[in-house]
Amino acid sequence: MHFIVSCTDKPDHMAVRLENRPAHVEFLKANASSIPVAGPYISIDGTAMLGSMLIIEAESVEAVEAILAQDPYAKAGLFEAVSIKPWKWVIGAPQA
Repeated sequence: MHFIVSCTDKPDHMAVRLENRPAHVEFLKANASSIPVAGPYISIDGTAMLGSMLIIEAESVEAVEAILAQDPYAKAGLFEAVSIKPWKWVIGAPQA
């Protein structure tokens, strides 16, 4: 099953994001089989990162939460809010 994870950064936490970004990217690469799509929300002018969006493949919400708990961004307390929603990948889905 796929899940959309939407994370909103805490205000004034750009330094936390930037400090933990290399470890976060390595975490994503190491978990690419479970996290096929990820990227930051950006400001309209493209100059700031405001949060993160991930597509995670897992058996349950609890499994998604366990994956997210290992993310360096989560460990650093970057996120103000995290939303996890089941999602059906229809258009552009990888071949089964």
